[in-house]
This record gives sequence, structure tokens and C-alpha cells, in this order.
Amino acid sequence: MSENEEKEKIKKIAKLRATLEKRVEAMETELDEMKTLLSLLDTTLLKEGFKRAEISKPVQAPQKQEAPTPVKSPQKRGVPLKTVTGDLLAQLYTEKDSMQIVLAEDKDFDINTPPFTSFFVERVLAKMQEKDKEDAIKGKLAPENTLSFSMKQDGNILKEITINNLRPERSREIKSSIRWTLEKMYERMKKQKQ
Repeated sequence: MSENEEKEKIKKIAKLRATLEKRVEAMETELDEMKTLLSLLDTTLLKEGFKRAEISKPVQAPQKQEAPTPVKSPQKRGVPLKTVTGDLLAQLYTEKDSMQIVLAEDKDFDINTPPFTSFFVERVLAKMQEKDKEDAIKGKLAPENTLSFSMKQDGNILKEITINNLRPERSREIKSSIRWTLEKMYERMKKQKQ
């Protein structure tokens, strides 16, 4: 084999390796997303399979720290979103039909870190928004009541997400989706620092 043929062979192998690396990364992201979907399905099954009072028990714990009236008032209720090890990822505030997710100040969540855009924005929020727009076209929902969302950033660093016109039945899905997304982003951030 000549020197030129050998160089060409090495180039092809390097190109194949790069393609394979990209594919593996894409498959890992897809696997993470599928695990999230499984988790969401489990949550739905739990919600539908058991009495509502049993599901509500975890929500009642923070209420013991506050006066009983804030649950009925229009004030925001804060819920910390944490990793399994207890690291704070964000603080989630809900009102009647809106949700505000304030990211932990000590963590720099880059919007370009997977799976934020590919999963949370495109597959969760955008899909809900699309469904609402379809419902509005069909007359099932007033156009001004379609889900909308905005993000506050400092450069590429995500600071806050605000979701408006949120239907109550979607709150749980968004909460579990953003927690999972932020956990995956945080894991990637820790790996990059090593």
C-alpha cells in the first residue's frame, strides 16, 4: 500500500470515528429523553392509579411551615428543585395559571447544554404551545389563553423561565421535566469541570 493510500485510509477512519462519536452522543441524549418520558408516564400512572389525597401528601409538607391561608391566596408558592444529592438547581414558583423557574445563582446553566433546548424547550414547552394553538384554531381554547414562555438570560447563562397560561394539569409534567433537564445539565457541567 502506498503512502498516499495509507493517508487516505487514516482520513477515512478518522472521519468515521468522528461520525460515530456524534451518533453516540445523539443516542445518549435520546436515551436520556426516553428515560424522562418513562418517568413522566410513571408519574401519570401514579396520579391516575391512586387517590388524589395520597398524591397530594408531598405538596402538604411545605404548607406546614406557612400559614394555611397562602394556599388559597394568589401569592406565589416556592418549591425548591434539587438533585438526588440535595444540590439546589432552581426555585419553582406557581400562581393560578403561571409558573416561574428561578435558577440557582451558584450554578451557570448554559442554554446550549443538552438536553435543555432539544428536550425541555422543543419537546415539552413548544409541543404544549403547539397543542394550545391547535385547540385555539378549533375553538376549544381562547387564543389569548395559549401557553407562552420566556427566558431571562445573562449571555448564554439561563437565569429564569416564565411560563404563562399554564393549565393546572400540565404543572406536574413541567416540574418533573425541568427537574430532570436541570439535573442532566448539572451532571454535564460537573463532568466538564473534571
